[in-house]
Amino acid sequence: MIRHILLIKFKAAVDAAQIAASKMLFERMPEKIEGVVAVEWGLNDSPEGLNKNFTHSVFMTFADEAARSRYLPHLEHEALKQQFVPLVEDIIVFDYPV
Repeated sequence: MIRHILLIKFKAAVDAAQIAASKMLFERMPEKIEGVVAVEWGLNDSPEGLNKNFTHSVFMTFADEAARSRYLPHLEHEALKQQFVPLVEDIIVFDYPV
């Protein structure tokens, strides 16, 4: 399995409805792309204050390397990016094998 983590800092002008729409797009990926096992969306709740203004996360699980390779160029992923990327001020992407 491959874990795919996004840490997201949205632009100041982005509203709650736009964030909710992004969440829905990510959460539908397992239905649309074979090998996307799970998607979890999170809102920072750490009391430590070390999040460097990153407020949201996406935690995806891919069945294997082949699934991640299918996801990255997939038309559904490209459609998601067209709506999501313009809302983002900064992002960290971190993948690791399990």
